[in-house]
Amino acid sequence: MNRTELADFLRHGRARLEPSAVGLSPGARRRTPGLRREEVASLAGMSVDYYTRLEQSRGPRPSRQMLTALARGLRLTDDERDHLFHLAGEEPPRRESVSQHVRPGLLLILDRLHDTPAQVVTDCGEVLAQNAMACALSGDVSARPPRERNLVRRFFLDPAARALIPPEDFAEHARAHVANLRAVAAARPDDPVPRALVAELRAGSAEFARLWESHEVAVRRASTKRFVHPVVGVLELDCEIMVAHDHRQLLIVHTARPGTESYERLRLLRVVGVQDLAPTSTPPPGAAAPGPPLRP
Repeated sequence: MNRTELADFLRHGRARLEPSAVGLSPGARRRTPGLRREEVASLAGMSVDYYTRLEQSRGPRPSRQMLTALARGLRLTDDERDHLFHLAGEEPPRRESVSQHVRPGLLLILDRLHDTPAQVVTDCGEVLAQNAMACALSGDVSARPPRERNLVRRFFLDPAARALIPPEDFAEHARAHVANLRAVAAARPDDPVPRALVAELRAGSAEFARLWESHEVAVRRASTKRFVHPVVGVLELDCEIMVAHDHRQLLIVHTARPGTESYERLRLLRVVGVQDLAPTSTPPPGAAAPGPPLRP
C-alpha cells in the first residue's frame, strides 16, 4: 500500500469536485476549492475521522468495500477506480463481470434528483447507490453487508423484507423478480454471479423454485408499484428505468402522479426523511451508522 500516493490522490480527487456536481449546496464561502472532507466521507458512507486519516497518510489499509465506496463518493471513472485500488495494494475488480462501480453518468443524474426516490441497481438486483429520498422510502443500504443489498435475495429469503409491500402484491413482485433473473442468467451463461444467485434461491426458497420452473422471462421494465411506509402510509408510485449502455446497471426512479394522494404522501416523505425504524447491527470500522432495513 502506498499511503503517500493514496493520500495525495484522494486530496486531488476531493479538490476537483464542486458541491453542485454531487447534488450539494455550495453553502457558505469555502476556503479551498472542491468538497470538504466531511462531505466526501458522507458520500462514501464512512466516518470523517477514517477518511481524514487516509488523507493524512496514517490510515489503515482500506478494504475492497471501502475502496469501492471511495471511488463512488469521489465520482471516479473506471480507470481512476482501478488506480485507487492499485495504490491501496489491491487488485481492481474484473471488468468482464457486472461492476459494483457506479457509472459517473448515472451518479450525475442521481445527484440531481432531490424530490423523488431513485437508486442504481445491477440487473441482478444489487443496490449500488441511493439518493436521500430512496433511503427514506426503502432504507439506507450503504453500511450494510453486501449480502443484504440484493433485492431479489432479500425478497425470497428474508420474510421481513416484504413488510412494506401490500400482501396482495407479493405474487406480482415474486414473478417479476424471477422472470428478470432468468433473462439475466440466460444472457450471461458464463457469469458466476447470476448463476450462484439462482442456485442459492432455488435451494433456499420453495416459492422461487416453483416460479423458476415456470420458465417465465421478462426483463425489468417500467411499472407501477405500491409501498406501505410506516409513517406516511401507502404510496402508489410509477417506476421508470434508465439503462446504462451495457444494460447491466439500471437507474430506477419512483414518481407519483401530481394531484394524487400518493403525490402528497411523497412530499411528506421528503419532510420526514430517513428514520431509524428498526434496530440494526454495529457497522464496520470507519462506516457510517446504518439506516432502516432494505425493503424491496
